[in-house]
Amino acid sequence: MSDITILLVDDHPVVREGYRRLLERIPGYRVVAEAEDAASAYQAYRRVQPRVVIMDLSLPGAGGIEALRHIRQWDRAARILVFTMHSGAGLVLKAFEAGAAGYVTKSSDAQELVAAVSLVAKGGRALSDDVAQALAADRLAQPQSWLAELGPRETEIMRLLASGWDDEAIAGELHLSLKTVRNYHYQIRAKLGARTDAHLVWLALEAGLVEAEPVQ
Repeated sequence: MSDITILLVDDHPVVREGYRRLLERIPGYRVVAEAEDAASAYQAYRRVQPRVVIMDLSLPGAGGIEALRHIRQWDRAARILVFTMHSGAGLVLKAFEAGAAGYVTKSSDAQELVAAVSLVAKGGRALSDDVAQALAADRLAQPQSWLAELGPRETEIMRLLASGWDDEAIAGELHLSLKTVRNYHYQIRAKLGARTDAHLVWLALEAGLVEAEPVQ
């Protein structure tokens, strides 16, 4: 089998360097490009067309779900492994809905990441143990997460709204018309029964889409 070429997507250079060193110790693994946000991830993917993308979901601006969706729109065969701190079942399912081939948390053992890259490169699906447990627990829980009501793009817009972005800024970041974003905004509130944007923020915090700012 030829080398497994890898695109690393994470907004922290030190983190990328650490995982580059880890992966390149494995015979046949080559990190051929790195990216720090959704836009540069898409550009790097088109430039080098790696066998596997390892992508964090927490990126500045448009997040990993949007980057994932954008890459998969351009190449339906793209093999993308999500590698993130977030283990909530709702977000895991949303990543797979957007086209992810695997999902491993950063709290997992390093060998889980190495094995997941190999499995994804071969066309399989990979889950770290903690993610598999979260999904199993979610299947037993009632009611179902409200995230199931939203598509990948709606989820990304919801995340940006909850992070304090206004409609105009979201339109610019996602290259959409202001009217389209306002329509999404209305639809999200209608689907979730949220009367105010403050309620959207509360729901996003509850689902782990955004993190609460620490009190100084």
